[in-house]
Amino acid sequence: MNYTIYIYLLVFLICFFGERLYFRLADKYGIIDKPNERSSHTRVTLRGGGIIFYFAALLYGVISGFHYPWFLVGLTLIAGISFADDIRSVPNGVRLLFHFAGMLLMFRQWGLFGDFPWWYLVIALIVCAGIINAFNFMDGINGLTGGYSLAVVVPLIIINRQVGFVDETLLVTTAIGLLVFCLFNFRKYARCFAGDVGAVAIAFIILFAIGLLVLKTGNIWYILLLAVYGVDSILTIVRRLYLHENIFQAHRKHVYQLLSNELKFPQLAVSSAYMLIQLGISLAAVFLGLFDWRFFVTVIAVLILLYFAVVLIENRNRR
Repeated sequence: MNYTIYIYLLVFLICFFGERLYFRLADKYGIIDKPNERSSHTRVTLRGGGIIFYFAALLYGVISGFHYPWFLVGLTLIAGISFADDIRSVPNGVRLLFHFAGMLLMFRQWGLFGDFPWWYLVIALIVCAGIINAFNFMDGINGLTGGYSLAVVVPLIIINRQVGFVDETLLVTTAIGLLVFCLFNFRKYARCFAGDVGAVAIAFIILFAIGLLVLKTGNIWYILLLAVYGVDSILTIVRRLYLHENIFQAHRKHVYQLLSNELKFPQLAVSSAYMLIQLGISLAAVFLGLFDWRFFVTVIAVLILLYFAVVLIENRNRR
């Protein structure tokens, strides 16, 4: 008898009731997100619900006999410091130290040490830090982190069945954690927000899987799986630099913020658009075999046009 379905059902139930238990603890100890002038929400909401992504990965570790030990230790470091930051602000230097330590442990799991020159590791650190921070910056409206991450993980599961680059159980348990989180976050009035712990943890898990995929195939164009977040994050930084703004300060200039805050589109509609656009790009690349530079350039060009179209519309609307 195949017990896999029962294992996944058990994972779902543990994640669901674990999330409910976290809500009680967060409410008791005041782990909340109060709206401010930069926020896209107007209600006091529990913060850190994305901790369920970390626990889903831990459940995978138990199921697999801790198949990826260095990755799991790295995830623990990076999720732990992010959760601490959700509770009380942590100095940037301390947070960066934990992030770099976590990423180096992930590189150890990838097998980078000894096989690549040192400057590969430096570049990898910069790229990985950028992607993790992009996920954190993009965590701003209901449904966005959970929905977009599902739009990345689902194609990864499909690709894994073709290529076999990672233990599928890790991807499936991650998807289950995302589904549970979406039950409480992908709604008009969210029960909880992902918090730094959620955004950083899911970014780390996705990065680990995509890194294994790139190393297994030698095809860097699998970065298309993160195209929508990538274009929004990079162009927003460029735009803020052009406007002589401090890019390290909170702002409302990401496209999802312009759409939901300034143009008044429903948050769930914006989150769904991000999810469906990324899912469409990824599935087209998977089923049509388009993970190459031509499709990459085409997709990035279209996303850039969409980005500036939204910016122009928002500017006109403001006038």
